[in-house]
Amino acid sequence: MKFIIDMNLSPQWVSLFVAAGYDALHWSTVGDPLAKDSTIMAWAISNGYIVFTHDLDFGTLLAISQVDAPSVIQVRTQDVLPDKLGTLVLNALQQFESELSAGALVTINEAKAKATILPIQRFS
Repeated sequence: MKFIIDMNLSPQWVSLFVAAGYDALHWSTVGDPLAKDSTIMAWAISNGYIVFTHDLDFGTLLAISQVDAPSVIQVRTQDVLPDKLGTLVLNALQQFESELSAGALVTINEAKAKATILPIQRFS
């Protein structure tokens, strides 16, 4: 799996992912730091990356657009540094590897992780 780390997360995440055997880039090394979320999502799709973010807007974009890619992992905690959340994130990657490969929104907090398969279904 390959991860693009959003601007709202520390570049320190790159080394954690790489040490665990994943490919990872921080958005600041490949794109405009002021780019819109839709630009990051388009880049992730065209380059085969999963978006890793602390920004809830990515989940909203997935729900509104009804797309099945890219997969997005969002952390929903106050302390978003790798030394605090690294183990939780790596465990969630193993737990939801097949879902992420197929297209999913994975939400991680300090208590649990859950996956929603893409496209996100709207209920009437």
